[in-house]
Amino acid sequence: MTIKKELIKREIAGDTILVPVGKTVYDSNGLFVMNELAAFIWDMLPRVENEQQICEAVVKEYDVSEEEASRDIAEFLGKLRKLDII
Repeated sequence: MTIKKELIKREIAGDTILVPVGKTVYDSNGLFVMNELAAFIWDMLPRVENEQQICEAVVKEYDVSEEEASRDIAEFLGKLRKLDII
């Protein structure tokens, strides 16, 4: 999946945060705080082609059903799409 905006993932005071850089600073409303699952998905985005690949990795990594993983992934990716990040 393609990430359209310039964002750098950082660990700050125990939180995982996406920090806008470059031109993205002017387009964003600040920092984006992510939970553990969102950070896991974020790291996968450049290496996967679709949501199914993400779902398979999430089910393998976490103790969740495919249905629950799929729902959480769709929610997170939906937010990224709404913000035109992917």
